[in-house]
Amino acid sequence: MEIQGARVLLLGGSGLVGLAIARRLLEHGPALLVISALTQEEAEAGISELQAESAAGGTELTPEWGDVFLPLALKDHRRADALADSGARSLLLDDLYGDPDPDAVARNTLGDLLLRHRPTLVIDCINTATVFAYQNVYASAADLRRQAAAGHVEPEAAERHLATLYLPQLIRHVQLAGEGMRQAGTRVYLKIGTAGTGGMGLNIPFTHSEERPSRMLLAKSSLAGAHTLLLFLMARTPGGPAVKEIKPTAAISWKRIGAGPVLRGRKPISRIEPTHPVPLSTAFAGGEQPWRDTGEALTGVWLDAGENGLFSPAEFEALTALGLMEFITPEEIADDAVREITGAPSGHDVVAALDASTSGPTYRAGVMRQAAINRMATLELEQGVESVAYEMLGPPRLSKLLWEAALLSRATGGSLQGTVGLDPAQTACATEALIQDDADLRSRIVSIGLPILLADGERVLRGPEVKVPPHPGGGAIDALVDAGWVDLRPGNWERWRGRIAAVLGGSGQPDAGSRLDLDAGAESGRIRPGALAAWIFRHEDGGERVKR
Repeated sequence: MEIQGARVLLLGGSGLVGLAIARRLLEHGPALLVISALTQEEAEAGISELQAESAAGGTELTPEWGDVFLPLALKDHRRADALADSGARSLLLDDLYGDPDPDAVARNTLGDLLLRHRPTLVIDCINTATVFAYQNVYASAADLRRQAAAGHVEPEAAERHLATLYLPQLIRHVQLAGEGMRQAGTRVYLKIGTAGTGGMGLNIPFTHSEERPSRMLLAKSSLAGAHTLLLFLMARTPGGPAVKEIKPTAAISWKRIGAGPVLRGRKPISRIEPTHPVPLSTAFAGGEQPWRDTGEALTGVWLDAGENGLFSPAEFEALTALGLMEFITPEEIADDAVREITGAPSGHDVVAALDASTSGPTYRAGVMRQAAINRMATLELEQGVESVAYEMLGPPRLSKLLWEAALLSRATGGSLQGTVGLDPAQTACATEALIQDDADLRSRIVSIGLPILLADGERVLRGPEVKVPPHPGGGAIDALVDAGWVDLRPGNWERWRGRIAAVLGGSGQPDAGSRLDLDAGAESGRIRPGALAAWIFRHEDGGERVKR
């Protein structure tokens, strides 16, 4: 895409990679560049640094801040503080585990950013895997087990653990990001991801535990991989942005070199002076304090590695040594990012790599599919049975559509063309008569958990199992029926009449060439329940795969 004149949202824009990308973007003259960071201080510092270093030209530079993984009402909370407050914790859990609703995007911090700024380009430099993995589900699980062993688990501990689980957070984030970008009209989404171990293997020596590697580090790598696969799915979703991910597999350094106080978590490390030696047997028992705080800060020469902190010269030398993690500069990542955005492949887009290396549909499978379909049709004739749906594939809506198409075929003689002029009221009567007169037919439907709503909309046939049961508090009957009830009402058959007309009007014929798909059975002229259900899922429900 063209960066000049674009509206750009840069998540994690005040970080090492984010600022490097921002500098490259400003060279192309975007109309708007939003620098989003966790805190106001970080966002505004990023804007100041860009204004001091770069000629922004006509680009509007805007700071935004807040935790994009939290609901909008909690955006300025530290996560630990949100979990400590019962009301905030409840809001967070409702957001993670509640049923999706139309306002979910607007209530989310990231969703709010997308809907307010409507960026054509989103670049995400947040280390998402680290954010989630370092919440430490292992420590939370250990606390729960201790409480359970003592005979009582505090509700707060259970809620905290639920709020710490990795995958629900990642899934919710990707869902809201995808839907938010769709609503905002975003054209390109580029993720700067991570491998979790800087490209090293299970023998990585740089780990914060006696394990090698630590469980949290492996959790980080696992989440990074899960995130990539979710982006792979997002890239195959119609109506969404083009999705790319660059995944550096080396240490990312450096921002600057300096000397002075050594900061950890933005605070100086206190210089401690041991006062006297103590016996090993009592040194760690508590009580005696054989040291004093000098009140001074630890100082030295350091390399600022951005989000990774300050490294001593020797630490940097060890980390980046040949055969260990080595390193890559943020400017190289930024160059790759701009190439991918502007359509010049960098060779480092892992989503494209997955597209190229996964095994997709094959010609042989297509030939074998038709052989399988033909053989099963022959067996149906031999056995004298119509095997329409067993509710094994799911969702129940699929079984409902298959059975309705089968009933429609019986009621109208099986011709697609003959269905275009159907009378909905007469079809409702005819399909209800089929159900009333054919015990085997109605038994096959209700046995797999599908109720049958009769033509008057007031009576229902059902078995002991109902795949889509009514909500205890009631609810819209149409949504319920659409999700998994066979519907014999006239209005539903009117809907089927419209579908058949669309199939006949939009499907190709062999004589017309290969321009249009030959789907839904239009070329045969016969009602084929499987083909019609597939057409509905593709075109009516928006479930079509993008890449084949």
